[in-house]
Amino acid sequence: MYQLHKKKLLTVVSLAFILLIGVAATTNKDKGSKPNLKVLPKDISHEELEKIMKGFNVSLGVKCGYCHAPAKTDPKKLDFSSDEKPEKNVAREMMRMTAKINKKYFDHAGAQQPAAITCITCHNGNTHPQSKITLPPPPPER
Repeated sequence: MYQLHKKKLLTVVSLAFILLIGVAATTNKDKGSKPNLKVLPKDISHEELEKIMKGFNVSLGVKCGYCHAPAKTDPKKLDFSSDEKPEKNVAREMMRMTAKINKKYFDHAGAQQPAAITCITCHNGNTHPQSKITLPPPPPER
């Protein structure tokens, strides 16, 4: 049980690290353009971008079409540059919010594994975070 929680924590911290530090330090610049990146760096590699997007899939329990609109020419494909779906702008605001929280409360320079929040911290695989916390039952009386 402890190992499972440790693995989840390590995954969350890794995603946060990739989003906040790894992306900014990316030296592998992609030659192709990535139109309409407004929060992530425009020079992000395809691999790093895909890691972040797959993190959103897991954290919110969604597929790419949740934020990305279908292409006008072929509705079976997605138009990644379109801002048609409001969920995409919500995701951008959430990315800004988590970066701001992490910078204010978890910016520990030189830490081996800095604590940080990511999408999964609140969403736990749901599109909307639960509004109330379910507490475990009290321990049995002795």
